Amino acid sequence: MAVGVLALQGSFNEHIAALKRVGVKGVEIRKPEQLQSVNALIIPGGESTSMAKLAEYHNLFPALREFVKIGKPVWGTCAGLIFLADKATGQKIGGQELVGGLNCTVHRNFFGSQLQSFETEISIPEIAAKEGGPPSFRGVFIRAPGILEVGPEVQVLADVPAPPEKYAKSDFDVESLKDNAGSEKKVIVAVKQGNLLATAFHPELTQDTRWHSYFLKMVNEPNKEEASSSTSLSSEDPPKYDLPVYQQG
Repeated sequence: MAVGVLALQGSFNEHIAALKRVGVKGVEIRKPEQLQSVNALIIPGGESTSMAKLAEYHNLFPALREFVKIGKPVWGTCAGLIFLADKATGQKIGGQELVGGLNCTVHRNFFGSQLQSFETEISIPEIAAKEGGPPSFRGVFIRAPGILEVGPEVQVLADVPAPPEKYAKSDFDVESLKDNAGSEKKVIVAVKQGNLLATAFHPELTQDTRWHSYFLKMVNEPNKEEASSSTSLSSEDPPKYDLPVYQQG
């Protein structure tokens, strides 16, 4: 098995090292034709706008969309989550191109700036049931996105409390994240939909390889509905600038 790691920018070396720890070869992907040699793909964390510009420069978006469309497993971490989302808010002026396929709405900088990065224990019942180990995972959130909405076919794997001091301050109504009693809701930070896995945090920056092992098992899962997660995705109609683009404060 060979797993590709998009190696344009960001933490691709850390993912390759984590794959090595679980006995799998990680292949750096920088050109469209290189995708033909791998069984699955990881889109790492990094600066999502810069990654998108580099992917566009190398004409990677059509190949990435096709990779998703044919049902090969793809995992996006942090910036990679933004890439896979059908809709993204909180983008910089001009937005960024998206691969799409994951039926969710992502806020690009939900947890704030680089200075507001943090670590926290995340409950991961699905991962613990499949991979063993403790029932929680140490999530590393670096200028992290948050998943605001998911479609009915999306399985939520993890969420975290969203206290007011972690809210992004300009692009959405804080009150929309509270229930009728005024209590704080949780924000989704990990999901799975068909052949797609996405995490807002960085498992590759820890020594815990359970997320990588979980993803590798997706490679061998029977695909009951080929690319069921991306039937609405068309390479002729890319999901670019899905929602109005807002300027960050």
